[in-house]
Amino acid sequence: MTDQNERSKSLIRVAYRSATALVAVLLTSLCAYGLEVNLATISLLLLALVLVTALRYGFLEAMITSFVAAGCLDYFFIPPIFNLHIEDPKNWVALTIFLFTALVVSRLSFQSKANAQLSDLNRRHMEMLYELSRATLFLDRSHPAGSQMVPLIFETIRVDAVVIFDGSLVRVDFSGDCSEDENRQAREAYFNDKNNADSSTGTWQRSLRLGQHPFGGMVLRGPNLSSGIVDAVASLTAIAFERVNSFEKESRAEAARQTEQLRTAVLDSLAHEFKTPLTVIMTASSCLAEMGGLSAEQVEMATLISGQTAELDTLATRLLQKAKLEAEDFKLNKQEVSVSQLIYRALTIKAGRLNGQRVQVSIGAQSIFVRVDEELIRTAIGEFVENAAKYSAIGSPIQVSALEDSSQVLISVHNEGPVIRVEDRSRIFERFYRSHDAPYRAAGTGLGLSIVQKAAEAHKGKVWFTSEKEKGTTFFLSLPRVARRVR
Repeated sequence: MTDQNERSKSLIRVAYRSATALVAVLLTSLCAYGLEVNLATISLLLLALVLVTALRYGFLEAMITSFVAAGCLDYFFIPPIFNLHIEDPKNWVALTIFLFTALVVSRLSFQSKANAQLSDLNRRHMEMLYELSRATLFLDRSHPAGSQMVPLIFETIRVDAVVIFDGSLVRVDFSGDCSEDENRQAREAYFNDKNNADSSTGTWQRSLRLGQHPFGGMVLRGPNLSSGIVDAVASLTAIAFERVNSFEKESRAEAARQTEQLRTAVLDSLAHEFKTPLTVIMTASSCLAEMGGLSAEQVEMATLISGQTAELDTLATRLLQKAKLEAEDFKLNKQEVSVSQLIYRALTIKAGRLNGQRVQVSIGAQSIFVRVDEELIRTAIGEFVENAAKYSAIGSPIQVSALEDSSQVLISVHNEGPVIRVEDRSRIFERFYRSHDAPYRAAGTGLGLSIVQKAAEAHKGKVWFTSEKEKGTTFFLSLPRVARRVR
């Protein structure tokens, strides 16, 4: 019924326009006849009327005007006057010229109007996109992006419906007259990475991407949408999601940093507080053993107290070292020292914690020197050695080696023991991380290897390890090589 009404209205418009043009042709012809205008002049006047009709109304109205103009020209101005001679070649030439002019001019007019409409539509789309891009700058980054972008797109782009599916939150947001099928299409755009358009319904389906990977899907439905504006809206939506996600990551990172700072400060404080009572306990237990007169059980208990107090003191020392390495104002006390000196001093300090394991030292050259914080790197080597002693097979030696090349000095500590499990390898240098492999679990704090990593990073070096069943486990410490100064 609606289409029929539209056709009726269109026919009425054509009839009205044609009647207007016909009246203009008749009046012009009558006036020209009364003024005795010659044939050439009236021909140009009627051609001008056909041209104006083609420009203003279109080809159909101009075609009707052309026939009437040709008839008036023949009737009023081509002898014999007041007679129609359709078969006269002059009439056919005039009619052909009028029709050709009507066709060409109406076509050019149609294209010009279409281009003007397209240009106007593009201008309005650019204005909409500009407003949308400005609005995305003021999004509340503490709230989901989808719930904020949907009303913005709906109001700014003036669509009938908009649906956004956020894959990370498994959340659908929509505005307008949305159907369940359009909600499904938004999910489909994400899961199938699908971009599609249905011209019959004016529905556009787009996958939302951050980089190479989709994170959601979007469906837009509305008149006058084009591929360009839909793609632009999808890009702006992706940027908005990225800004919100980056804010969330920054917030989590900042919270983690503050938590880490607080934890480091607490551990540092506790470690300092532990030092004084531990020193008192160690002194008292040593005095008890030296005083004599104790029974065998009492001596054993005093020895146990001394041993466990030493363990607590080691833990407190490691906590202090860790806190020192993570302090923002930490500065290295670098000096030139030979690698052999570092290794042997570390072995001397750790001698009581090697569980009787033999240590074999191999140094490529006695003249290997590094410029480092001696205490820090000595501690790092000692931690590697102590760790090797804990996990070495009984009776197997620990091998400590040092080599240098043109760019680095490489220190390695090898032991023959259980292979480090695959699931532990990515976390073995984390603070407080301990393997849950019970058969091979050794006593420890989970701080030693993290201290080694921090010490290496402070010197712009690296740490890593290899662990194979047949070859054992080797930990490596790489330090930048510097040319030794000539003294």
